[in-house]
Amino acid sequence: MATQNITLQSCARLIRDIPDFPKKGITFKDISPLLQSGPHFRLVVDELANTIEEKSIPVDILAGPEARGFIFGAALAYRLGVGFVPIRKPGKLPYRTREVEYDLEYGTDKVEMHVDAVTEGQNVLIVDDLLATGGTTAACAKLLSNVGARVSACVFLVELDFLEGRARLIDYPTHSLLHF
Repeated sequence: MATQNITLQSCARLIRDIPDFPKKGITFKDISPLLQSGPHFRLVVDELANTIEEKSIPVDILAGPEARGFIFGAALAYRLGVGFVPIRKPGKLPYRTREVEYDLEYGTDKVEMHVDAVTEGQNVLIVDDLLATGGTTAACAKLLSNVGARVSACVFLVELDFLEGRARLIDYPTHSLLHF
């Protein structure tokens, strides 16, 4: 595909729906085809960076939840020239950690990061591939805030508007490139 034909709309067309995954009744937004296209992947990372720069969002470091938040977070951190903090499920990080528990539709889950991942007063940008209900991102924000970091914004490639996840992130500027 020629570079001049790469647009956010062509990126959206590369995201495929996988019905009944990971369970019946859920339609999974699979970003794998977008990631497989270097020009499309570059465009979305550049667009995320442009959003941050145009809105003058202060960023000392980026944080992203596993697993696809790592993909966009690392690429965006490189593009912005800042570090990246992985936020993981319990038991995945090798050093001492801090954790926060959050509610799921049926039960609870936890996210954690290293105790020295961020410092008090740092401006942290949370990045992930998709905003659905907002639960994981809200938990990441709470984890970061608990150590005195400032969540400066949350950015996403895709937002599922009908799930109203943005409402759980009302305290943070939230930006998404694509809306479904």
